[in-house]
Amino acid sequence: MSASSETSTTPLKKTALNATHRALNAKMVDFGGWDMPVEYPGAGGGLIAEHLAVRTGVGLFDVSHMGEIRLQGPGALAAVQHVTMNDAAKLVDGQAHYSALLTPEGTFVDDILVHRVADEDYLLVVNAGTTDKDYAWIEKQLAGWTGFRLSNDSARYSQIAVQGPRALETLAKLTSADLASIKNYRFTWGTVAGVENTLIARTGYSGEDGFEVYVPSDEETTVKVWNALLAAGKEFAIRPCGLGARNTLRLEAGMSLYGHEISETVNVFEAGLTHWLKLDKESFIGKDALVAVQNNGGPKRKLIALQMIERGIARDGYSVLSLNGESIGTVTSGSPAPFLKENIALALVDAAAADAAEVIVDVRGRQLKAKQVPIPFYKRPKKK
Repeated sequence: MSASSETSTTPLKKTALNATHRALNAKMVDFGGWDMPVEYPGAGGGLIAEHLAVRTGVGLFDVSHMGEIRLQGPGALAAVQHVTMNDAAKLVDGQAHYSALLTPEGTFVDDILVHRVADEDYLLVVNAGTTDKDYAWIEKQLAGWTGFRLSNDSARYSQIAVQGPRALETLAKLTSADLASIKNYRFTWGTVAGVENTLIARTGYSGEDGFEVYVPSDEETTVKVWNALLAAGKEFAIRPCGLGARNTLRLEAGMSLYGHEISETVNVFEAGLTHWLKLDKESFIGKDALVAVQNNGGPKRKLIALQMIERGIARDGYSVLSLNGESIGTVTSGSPAPFLKENIALALVDAAAADAAEVIVDVRGRQLKAKQVPIPFYKRPKKK
């Protein structure tokens, strides 16, 4: 997800839950042109409480600002293969995977999820602030192609994420769908809180188990499902969660954020996302440039994870230095980690310096030490 700025004269877009968030006294912010809750500070809540609820119980997020782009028809697979870096030919009905739209230089237009709805039907879920850009990019790259229909279906859906170790138990109260049989990055269709034809996906952006449900975007339906989920999760101390906790959760889990770890100036190798890069499939946008990077010594930069040794917070954009004081990179995302109780950061640094056990972060003129740690910072416990 990304937060792109718009002019102050542009009216903010609102999800179907906007009035609900305000009734819950959410702190609202402009996020990529959307009026969205960053946290719910009342009743002992706030970002830290929301973050911990997801790590230990269950939390509920309105992510209806995300975009949905559909490709349908006999040529849909070929089109998806051309504009994305992962291999959609390996998907089966009801399966999704992480992927990206790339520039010819092998950098990021956006990171996305690709869902195979049926043999000739693919749903791409894209970031909120880049939906229009992504749609225009796909349309341009596929100009002259035939055999498929491209549509921006974003206005059709509200998307609600229920995340945490008690997410399944919460959602199970509202649906007869066999949630336990839905594997990670799989999805099905079912009835949720009386709403038929709801897409139920075992996906999320928190580092925890959970589901994202897609319902019709009208206010009555969306509010009904939201309130039903809050009621179903009450025994697990469910909390509505804002974008602040969503960001700290994804950072602890080492997940990339568009405009930070990935952008049109960062290539796939630099971002460390090669697990989802399939250079062995037929030609796709960005492939030639990435093959050239691979054949010419590899990337010039590398994404690393840092944990502060000295007291201080490495914020986005802060400079990273070697122990000798030489500039080697920049913090892409940094904050306190509420569950780990450490100050953590992701940073893009020179490849030649990427093996350093310790570095310096310039925190407002203070030269503070940080140590390199593995990505991700946090992994959810395996079920016994």
